Amino acid sequence: MNEVWRVVIIGSQPTSMLGTKLILEEQKDLVVEGMTASEADGMRMVEDLLPNVVLLDYRLQDQTSEELLERIKQMSPSTHVIIVTDNDGLSLLQSLISRGASGLLSKQSSTFQLIHMITGLREGIASLPLEWVRQGVWPLASSSMNEGGISLSETEAFIMERIVQGITYDKIASEIQVSRRSIDNYLRKIYVKLGVSTRAQAIEKYALYTRHNRQVYA
Repeated sequence: MNEVWRVVIIGSQPTSMLGTKLILEEQKDLVVEGMTASEADGMRMVEDLLPNVVLLDYRLQDQTSEELLERIKQMSPSTHVIIVTDNDGLSLLQSLISRGASGLLSKQSSTFQLIHMITGLREGIASLPLEWVRQGVWPLASSSMNEGGISLSETEAFIMERIVQGITYDKIASEIQVSRRSIDNYLRKIYVKLGVSTRAQAIEKYALYTRHNRQVYA
């Protein structure tokens, strides 16, 4: 019999998390040891339990989960983190895998697909939808930091693209479904990564890199 794997679910929908728990625990070798919608509680669970798997909702409260993913992997490097998303997973794949995710799963995926992904991870095998493979997603690019690029997340790069186009912060917040305050938080991180202190400097540096076809995603 397989070793019983311990699972933590960090999500945004309590009903959905409960449904996922019931699905997983139908398997004799899976047990859900924690569920939460709180990032702080989620990190405490990871620290206390060192789970084999974390199912992590890509969008938590009013921000995305890239930073939380990195913190989970720093705290428990052997934990497999599966990102669950409503978004186009293919567009997020490269950024999230480079941050330590073991897989991406649509919220519309079947029960079989979820169990199949976890079963594969037991054997060191990652699963991808055939459609993504046919679109030629491999090989993943190496880390942009190693190639002198700008280590922006997918969301941060999107924000900068829209700023360069002259789109207002309120409009950008609406487009990615976060609060206006979250845009300010993203901008602070972007300025640090770009090594700038003003909007004008950020636009200039970002435009310089994109003109030279540099890799901008982390």
